[in-house]
Amino acid sequence: MGLRLPSIRRSSSIKGVHVPKGYLIVYVGEKMKRFVIPISYLNQPSFQDLLSQAEEEFGYDHPMGGLSIPCTEEAFEHITSSLNGC
Repeated sequence: MGLRLPSIRRSSSIKGVHVPKGYLIVYVGEKMKRFVIPISYLNQPSFQDLLSQAEEEFGYDHPMGGLSIPCTEEAFEHITSSLNGC
């Protein structure tokens, strides 16, 4: 199963916020808190599970303009903290 992403903006900033090369913005939780994460996370199985959940809940229509992840901020931080060593 390949990972399908909607077209990615080539701009290095979204809504006036600089996004370093090699990173992307995701929105997490009920308040849609913004996180800047390394693109390398996309290859990790635990993060791919989050992407599958996002596809099931939002399809490819993400209301924030970026990738929205349907989990709590605490769960997201727990998953990404385990990926920081990758």
